[in-house]
Amino acid sequence: MIELSDMIRELRSQLAASLADGAGEAVRFEVGPVEIEATVAVGREAGANARVRLWVVDAGADGKYTHAQTQTVRVTLTPKVVEGDGPPRSALVSGDEAAGER
Repeated sequence: MIELSDMIRELRSQLAASLADGAGEAVRFEVGPVEIEATVAVGREAGANARVRLWVVDAGADGKYTHAQTQTVRVTLTPKVVEGDGPPRSALVSGDEAAGER
């Protein structure tokens, strides 16, 4: 399992790579809202710095977590580009479609 924060970090990384690929291209696309929906197992760490963690559950692994508390969460993100101290602006991407991408 991976943490929900790791999944969002990977999404950010892939959007940044796509943005870099599109630099200087004549045709680019504005990134609109990005929706992520995931089933997560909720767990709490023990110890002095205990915190709640959300672990993304593999689609085929629901049976393994019947004893755990699972929730479906939906997060909507609107990517913006911020360069230096400048204002946020819409992200424009381009590039070839990756295998399995929709």
